[in-house]
Amino acid sequence: MSSTKQPWGNTVDVEFSDDIAFVYFNRPDKKNCMSPTLNREMFATLHALELDDRCKVVVLTGRGAAWSAGMDLKEYFRETDNESDAFKMRIREEAAAWQQIKLRNHAKPTIAMVNGWVFGGAFTPLTSCDLAIASDDATFGLSEINWGILPGGNVTKSVADTMGQRNALYYIMTGETFDGKKAAAMGLVNESVPAKQLGKRVRELAKVLMGKDPVVLRAAKEVFKRVRYMDWETANDYIYAKSDGSQHRSGGEFRHGAMKAFLDDKKLKPGLDTYKKDDGKGSKKAASPKKSGK
Repeated sequence: MSSTKQPWGNTVDVEFSDDIAFVYFNRPDKKNCMSPTLNREMFATLHALELDDRCKVVVLTGRGAAWSAGMDLKEYFRETDNESDAFKMRIREEAAAWQQIKLRNHAKPTIAMVNGWVFGGAFTPLTSCDLAIASDDATFGLSEINWGILPGGNVTKSVADTMGQRNALYYIMTGETFDGKKAAAMGLVNESVPAKQLGKRVRELAKVLMGKDPVVLRAAKEVFKRVRYMDWETANDYIYAKSDGSQHRSGGEFRHGAMKAFLDDKKLKPGLDTYKKDDGKGSKKAASPKKSGK
């Protein structure tokens, strides 16, 4: 879907389907390694999708056999060895801009659909997505130690927050690989499913997210990401402020309708059902495949 009016179509591509924007790392011949060009194009793409009515959920995935094999070593290191420090800092900032700022704080729900190899620097955008579903046969690796460098681009921070101390240190220090099932067991991804079920499961999850009040859903994920680093009193005040603000911005229609369906009409069980704005009734969620390891 290349267009002069759209920022994708080169190292990044986008396909729209059922209100989902499938955003592709689009360097299959390079195992979707991230380059300075890809970083700039990905930032522009994610920025544009925040205001694109065709997109209610963003799914980040990869063309070909890889999700992303991390940073392009040739373009990031060998070709920049003789560049100025200012130049090196600029390309690092561009990577952080989309991975740690735009993606982590995206206005719409984000899901990583992990379809293949995930190495090194790719762990940062993986953990920056709100949710992640992996193929059982996906291959993950923190392989930097194998060629004498440290995990860069805040990879160490990302795995410390998601995999836990023992797991993170083990894979950082050994460089060994692990599969989707192990990634799910460690909490790096939410679920791991057979490769043939990956697209179906991601679409199911996206539809669940689309059924929520989008303003409140955005506030809910923003609150979680910020209160983790606050003390209890500050977090309490922040949560109430965000709750009031989200209800004001959304107009409260979803909440009022759900309360009426539950308290007055007796048609909603909020612990089990999701309120549907179109008919004022609660409808049970579609059955989901069992999570691996459960």
